[in-house]
Amino acid sequence: MKNWVGLFVYVLCMYACSSKKESVDVPLNDNRLFLIVGSYSDGTTAGISVYDFEMQTGDFEYVSDVKNILNPSYLVVSPDEKFVYSTNEIEDGAVSSFTFDKKTGTLSLINYQFTEGADPCYININKEATFIVTANYTDGSISVFPLTENGSISPLSQHIAFSSPEEYALPHPHAHTAIFSPNEKYLFVTDLGRDRIYQFDVADGRRKIYLNQEKDHTVLLKAGSGPRHLVFHPNGCFLYSINELSGTIAVFAYRDGIQHLVQYVDSDTASRAGQKASADIHLTPDGKFLYASNRSEANELAIFSVNSNDGQLTNIGYQETGIHPRNFIISPNGKFLLCANRDSNNIQIFEIDTKSGLLHDTGKAISVDKPVCLKWITKEEL
Repeated sequence: MKNWVGLFVYVLCMYACSSKKESVDVPLNDNRLFLIVGSYSDGTTAGISVYDFEMQTGDFEYVSDVKNILNPSYLVVSPDEKFVYSTNEIEDGAVSSFTFDKKTGTLSLINYQFTEGADPCYININKEATFIVTANYTDGSISVFPLTENGSISPLSQHIAFSSPEEYALPHPHAHTAIFSPNEKYLFVTDLGRDRIYQFDVADGRRKIYLNQEKDHTVLLKAGSGPRHLVFHPNGCFLYSINELSGTIAVFAYRDGIQHLVQYVDSDTASRAGQKASADIHLTPDGKFLYASNRSEANELAIFSVNSNDGQLTNIGYQETGIHPRNFIISPNGKFLLCANRDSNNIQIFEIDTKSGLLHDTGKAISVDKPVCLKWITKEEL
């Protein structure tokens, strides 16, 4: 099966840049970014799309796209913004690397590697850009790949499973995210299936990471929480977990590792009569407000104010969205929130009230098939 899928991915990727349009000729200024969009795709629709985005007005223009790539459902941009890495969320999981031209906004395939883990749904990169790590959902594992200076992905160097085949029983592990601590001393991985957050020590900051087996390096959440995504407060003192299955947010104090639980707060309340399905979580650049997306029956963004002293959250409202708001992103200037609605096939553009934290629907939306991941790259003048 793997050889067939590998050949398929390879053949598709060889034509990855076959469907580009000419870059949009627009005035250039410091307020322009490239918006990079990852979508679920069977190879016939755009897997990764690029748009020119204006940070003051919320206006946008299509630039280019990459077809013939399977399910690039999560993306990460290298610190120098020269490369983009994507998961290929398929049974025989893979990761792909691309060069990115910051002047023209076009992507070119470099290579791909297999994850040895099923359905990778998250990817991250360290600040030195020496390795990437994926969270592989279906089999509950993480995969580590060294990177070369030209951005290509070297063969798998480490694969860590959260259970052995003998332990393959309910509840089964499901890795969903992998984020670094602010100083990159640790990597934190959520296990949605077993209600845990694992802490990995970053051994040398370059080539390998190791799971520290000490008991106090695994955080247990309430049964049935289903931790999905994590985000650190800009001050580095608090860590937030959006919990998919319980529709809650867990707030933790942080100092050289997770210290203690500060608060559990409801996020997904609109679908309390049915199945909850919270998804993503982000803070404004100033750390004053936190947003969380809720899918299923809710289809909304929950809005919270943040207490800067203890990190606790206070709900201040909800904003309706399109269908299945899986991922969203906030502009670096804190003015706009862009929400990817997978089943509405669009990206809504909301303006953030910087005083209240509430959102205003600008009425602007980017039409794109099954968007599920959004990233920024700064634009360079031609």
